Amino acid sequence: MRPDLLPAQLVRTARFTRGVPRRFTVSGDGTVVLYLRGRTGDDPADCLWAVELGSGRERLLADPVRLRGAGRRPRGIEGYGTDAAAGVVVFALGGVLWTVGLRGGEPRRLPAARPALDPWPDPAGGRVAYVCRGALRVIGTDGGGDRVIARAGRVGRAVEHVGHGDVQFGTAVHTAATLPEGPRGHWWAPDGTALLCARTDRRRVRRLHSTDPAGPERPPEVRHHAFAGDPNPDVTLWLVPVGTDGPLTAVRWDRDAFEYVVGAGWDAHGPFAVVQSRDQRTVRLLGIDPADGRTTVLHEQRGEHWVELVPGLPARTASGAVLAHADLHGTRHLTADGAPVTPPGRQLGAVLGVDGDEVLFTASDEPTETDLWSWRPGTEPRRRSAGPGVHGGALRAGTLVRTVADTGGAAPRAEVLRAGRAPVAVPSHAESPVLEVRRSLLRLGPHALRAALHLPSWHRPAEHGPLPVLLDPYGGAGGRRVTAAHDWKTLVSQWFAEQGFAVLVTDGRGTPGRGPDWERAVHGDLFGPVLDDQVTALHQAVRAHPVLDLGRVGIRGWSFSGSLAVLAVLRRPDVFRAAVAGAGVTDQRLYDAHWRERFLGHPRMHPERYDACSLLREAHRLSRPLLLVHGLADPKVLPVHTLRLSDALLAAGRPHEVLLLPGAGHQPIGTDVTAGLLGHQARFLRRHLAAGPPPVPRPRPAA
Repeated sequence: MRPDLLPAQLVRTARFTRGVPRRFTVSGDGTVVLYLRGRTGDDPADCLWAVELGSGRERLLADPVRLRGAGRRPRGIEGYGTDAAAGVVVFALGGVLWTVGLRGGEPRRLPAARPALDPWPDPAGGRVAYVCRGALRVIGTDGGGDRVIARAGRVGRAVEHVGHGDVQFGTAVHTAATLPEGPRGHWWAPDGTALLCARTDRRRVRRLHSTDPAGPERPPEVRHHAFAGDPNPDVTLWLVPVGTDGPLTAVRWDRDAFEYVVGAGWDAHGPFAVVQSRDQRTVRLLGIDPADGRTTVLHEQRGEHWVELVPGLPARTASGAVLAHADLHGTRHLTADGAPVTPPGRQLGAVLGVDGDEVLFTASDEPTETDLWSWRPGTEPRRRSAGPGVHGGALRAGTLVRTVADTGGAAPRAEVLRAGRAPVAVPSHAESPVLEVRRSLLRLGPHALRAALHLPSWHRPAEHGPLPVLLDPYGGAGGRRVTAAHDWKTLVSQWFAEQGFAVLVTDGRGTPGRGPDWERAVHGDLFGPVLDDQVTALHQAVRAHPVLDLGRVGIRGWSFSGSLAVLAVLRRPDVFRAAVAGAGVTDQRLYDAHWRERFLGHPRMHPERYDACSLLREAHRLSRPLLLVHGLADPKVLPVHTLRLSDALLAAGRPHEVLLLPGAGHQPIGTDVTAGLLGHQARFLRRHLAAGPPPVPRPRPAA
């Protein structure tokens, strides 16, 4: 085991994402599976592959290095789309549009406008819709007929006078909340004669100008940000004819009451949209009349605090049943036409796909695990996963692609299952970690908090004595840290353990996987319950493991947990002796409106909640060592958060340290700064927690 080699491996493997198969699509007859994957565990350029169930043979369909030409910067295929049968595949590579047949043949470059983005073929495979410079365009898969069908400056029969940069067709950012494949903004009609298209107008959205101090010769970058309380982009939906010059038809709904478009699509029953109110307490599934754009409410969900947006929902089965979810007595159920499908205690995670009347979804009976299930009307849900782990998959025409992430490595594995055939393993080239994870999974305190305790592999209590404790949580609604899988973050926690710490990772209230009541415990107060749970977990862990030194406790975090780490030393200096805080939100009013208002409400209605969660207002309380870290190119949590907190600390006369990372985005681990960033944090924590350096490994005697 070589902990010193882990930082370089995180960079080389892009946090163990290279060489891992992903983005699975099953062909219409269920005999072939498409996916993306690099050639090796350090290959940055994902290729398009197909595996045939009959032979188990893998075929390379498109190699981006060969298509782009030798000597070009490696860039992989990031996404692809297929027709209904998955016989025609299209993808964009470096802004150039390509198509390839599933059954063979060389990829063909299409003479489409550049840069081409988000291409999707029509169900018959004759045309491709794509986005270019804010316009929605269509081109034939034979290369003919490339033209704009929706653009800024024309809506219906009216001509607008707007700039192309402020109005974009074919994109809708908030649809990422419900679409498992990520945000989309255009959807084909089943017969290929029309598209449902989103139009996003950002003219009223706040513009910010950011510059990189390390590159002063470059002009400022303009970004649109809808912060809490700000106007959101104005998103409308339009029915766009294809093959004729007819006008665009507006989709009509109460947009004043439902300004968020969080999902849309076009199935055999017609076009539909999923819209959400600004306060996020009501979500509606709307059926759209393709003739005139009128809408009908097919399903409505209401919540006291907010309605959770579950990936893949709402949706419709082939027989017309509306799939949604219901939060009842502490359980999030999958429902069909309002009736619960899943039992009490099994928490719905996501709907991964609907194949006819069969639904593939994830759900958890135990919050550290995620199981794969399928359901058909008239039957009980069928478990499709085996063993502990975090499972996912894709299902079509009786063929199941099953993925699992567990303790067997840092990357998921995949296999293809079909009745009457032997399972086919999808080849993975992911590297094995150089570091062995040594952790114990715990349940702590009256809430049975799920936690993981990492200890150094070299530690012997009689020889080395008690260990300083490092809390390494996430703690927010964005995800769980304590699962039955070893991902890159688990490896980083073990790396810190090898530096001489007992590392405790805890998922407290607000984290997903334990039901709606658990998630909504942070409504109105993002940090209070979360910090209380971290302290409870610490004290309970110390009781069970006397090797943990309660007098030497630190905390590190990034993003949400970066804010949590700052508050830990501000509010509980009796517990926490030092903190490392990366990319934390310090002023909640300067964060994404859709995400932040979900928990705190509108700042005009609830200013006291935003004030209570402001780190800037508590800066004068700092009495412990604090290291602030931020990437200067972070588009998600802007560097202004760390800079303003540092300014407030200086004004209050509170010493602290700041580490700014030129050119780094929101997650710098996995980039070239990884080794220096991890080492800097470890040295800071060792210095302030009186932790000695790890012992020098002794060479093994020759056999």
